[in-house]
Amino acid sequence: MRLPRSFYAREARQVAKAVLGKALVHLDAGVRRAARIVEAEAYHGEEDEASHARFGPTRRAAIMFGPPGFAYVYLIYGRSHCMNVVTSREGCPSAVLLRAAEPIEGCLHSTTGPGNLCRALGIRREAHNGLDLMGEELFLEDGPAPAERIVASPRVNVGFAGRWAEKPWRYSLQGNRFVSRPWPG
Repeated sequence: MRLPRSFYAREARQVAKAVLGKALVHLDAGVRRAARIVEAEAYHGEEDEASHARFGPTRRAAIMFGPPGFAYVYLIYGRSHCMNVVTSREGCPSAVLLRAAEPIEGCLHSTTGPGNLCRALGIRREAHNGLDLMGEELFLEDGPAPAERIVASPRVNVGFAGRWAEKPWRYSLQGNRFVSRPWPG
């Protein structure tokens, strides 16, 4: 069953934990690619110095300021696409970065790390940024609650964000081999 818009209409940290175990699905020309999300990071509001929303509704981050349940896909390092799901409510820029997943069906290669996840599922900024996750092409499906324990740790690659870099807003399934970075401690 596809996740309803109400699933995304919550605070980013709640959605980041709740998205673990759900399936990210991309249907492209009759080909279904799917992966079970095992790692996600929350980004909350303009005050979050690690968030793209910190600069306001720029061309890049405008989607974060819109309604929940839309894909925010951007390019990093000029080559890797990263997918977020917009959360909260319109005007409150929040999103959850999908960092890693366990392959389920039709994945082209590794799903460990946000760039690899998008590459494996064929998700690209040009085609998928701003897509409504209630549509037919890109969506999340409900799945069983994860058996693994959910672990919280600081977000990855946001050292520039000062005290915001230390927020334990990265959530992952403990012991899952597809998680992109080892757990602290």
